[in-house]
Amino acid sequence: MIQPPAPALPTMTAMNTDESTHRDRRDPALEEHNASRFIWSNGLQNIGDQIIAAKTVLPWLLHAGGAPGFFIALLVPIRESGSMLPQAAITPWVLWQASRSRVWIIGSNGQFLSGLGIGIAALFLEGWALGIAVVVLLGILALFRSMCSISSKDVQGKTITKGRRGLINGRATAIGGGVGLAVGLAITFLLDTDSPPWVLAATVIASSFSWLIASFIFAGIREPDTREKALPRDPEEKNRWWKDCVDLLVEDVNFRKFVIVRSLMLVTALSTAFIVTLAAEAGQDITALGFFVIASGLASMVGGRISGIWSDRSSRDVMAGGALLGSLVLFALVASAQWSPSTVNVIAFPAGFFLVNLAHTAIRVARKTYVVDMAEGDQRTRYVAAANTLMGVILLVVGAISGAVAMLGTSWALIFLAVIGLVGVVFSRTLEEVSAPQS
Repeated sequence: MIQPPAPALPTMTAMNTDESTHRDRRDPALEEHNASRFIWSNGLQNIGDQIIAAKTVLPWLLHAGGAPGFFIALLVPIRESGSMLPQAAITPWVLWQASRSRVWIIGSNGQFLSGLGIGIAALFLEGWALGIAVVVLLGILALFRSMCSISSKDVQGKTITKGRRGLINGRATAIGGGVGLAVGLAITFLLDTDSPPWVLAATVIASSFSWLIASFIFAGIREPDTREKALPRDPEEKNRWWKDCVDLLVEDVNFRKFVIVRSLMLVTALSTAFIVTLAAEAGQDITALGFFVIASGLASMVGGRISGIWSDRSSRDVMAGGALLGSLVLFALVASAQWSPSTVNVIAFPAGFFLVNLAHTAIRVARKTYVVDMAEGDQRTRYVAAANTLMGVILLVVGAISGAVAMLGTSWALIFLAVIGLVGVVFSRTLEEVSAPQS
């Protein structure tokens, strides 16, 4: 007896066509509804990122609580790599979900609980206990952050038309930056050296609720019904994630170019800690927590919206411009520390720190827009997950190399990162132009 052929799985071309067809018949009112909720939910998530930050607030908390410096050194690698490395491994699970919005909501709630735990730990623990608790909870927060990273770009691609995605990413970044700026000003002008430690812990606890509120807002996004298109479970797929990740890097030329360029643009992500160290070596006191939060928040608020608009025109060029600005600023700061008097460095280092954060904001917004625009359907999800997992590995490697170079001197580490950034500017010209501004 001849068996009827099994129904074929939807091909990538078919899935891309489905999304393209859906995009062509989007209801403008529905897209505005989704865009508003996407902006505010991601803006609230950015608020949590700005306040419970591994580069500013958390090191201050650990130092105030008497935690060993070993734990402070672990914060940035755990936060950055922890949110990237798991993405390829959890991609099969994400692809099995009919609703990607649900994945984002789970991730946002997980970040809320982790952030809340960090604040509570800061209230009641100190020393080694505080260091262990914060590092573990930060790792858990990063894992849930990876779920939001994968699913948000997929949902955005399904609900927002190409040509508007950069603007929306920029607005969400600006919201987080605005609140971060306000908190930084409050810390600078309302707190002093006599303020009790629980004030900062309470700030962390309060900011963790931004993720909880964001999950309720994101739940209102009306995502296209993809239940019939959801991929069937493959028992072996969960064991192939690393091979699939490497195969994508080897076989997909455009994806490989994107990963290489993104790796070369780590200049702004890794240089801020060295800027602070170099400033201290030059005799400048910029260790106040309020300043770092202000600089980061102001850069996000100013750069988020502008870079979002520009990214819709050419996300590739915005990435290149951000890397070029960051590299030139690092060279200038090294020169200033070497030859300029302290009266000049008082202005140079704060300004340089802000400009590097501004460049970093532009690169982040642009690369998010680029990866959403360069693919469709589930291929986008695979791109995001594989790129972030590979970047998690690369971040650890480049971070270790820059740390080793720093043994020769902080200036050499900044020069090393600046050179990498300039190489990234050159290589960015090999990327295809995928942006499509609205007519």
